[in-house]
Amino acid sequence: MSRKSAGGSWADTLKTIVYAVLIAVAVRTVAFEPFNIPSGSMIPTLLIGDYLFVSKYSYGYSRYSLPFGLPLIPGRIFSKVPERGDVVVFKLPRDNKTDYIKRIVGLPGDHVQVKGGILQINDVPVQRERIDDFVQRDEFGYERRFFQYMETLPGGRKHRIIERSDNEPDTDNTPVYTVPAGHLFAMGDNRDNSQDSRFQKQVGYVPIENLVGRAEILFFSTDQTAAWWEIWMWPFAARYNRLFQGIK
Repeated sequence: MSRKSAGGSWADTLKTIVYAVLIAVAVRTVAFEPFNIPSGSMIPTLLIGDYLFVSKYSYGYSRYSLPFGLPLIPGRIFSKVPERGDVVVFKLPRDNKTDYIKRIVGLPGDHVQVKGGILQINDVPVQRERIDDFVQRDEFGYERRFFQYMETLPGGRKHRIIERSDNEPDTDNTPVYTVPAGHLFAMGDNRDNSQDSRFQKQVGYVPIENLVGRAEILFFSTDQTAAWWEIWMWPFAARYNRLFQGIK
């Protein structure tokens, strides 16, 4: 191979890599972005170790749709308000950097309150039905059981929630929250173990501009018994029953 042809081969390889990176960035910006679940605030819907795709186009685009939050989009374009019950990823309003994932229960203008552990929207208690306990093993292998309910939001969307206690003073009895225009009220499905819009100083109302996208589908899940570098252990740590499930 001549020096000239070798140089051309390297140039072609570099161009291929550049094109591949640009395509990946474009897909991540306008279509889908992967996220992982590091905490248990959305149990039982999402478990620690779940990996999912978020659709970036569902609510339009803002600066938070771009890599590193580059301020290239003023406000939000092609904006669409989420539906009540959507599971969304958003930037924490406190720092506009940290990714949070919660369920939208309150829309602009809604009055939201929790009384005796029951979610109330516009002064109407949300219907919920007791179902089988949610069973989970802790890090020591002991079985733990939690009360589990099927909750039905206004409009008919159903999803599961869990309650760890019958009396959590900070989360089971709250003041009335009036959701401002251009904002949303988000809660975790693990109702007694979720820092969400009920905690006004830590999270508060979520600006629609801060939305990253809607959680769509699980593409991988691990029970975390294998470290990221233990590739040979991944097949044994995967939760195969959760793969390719839609997120409701």
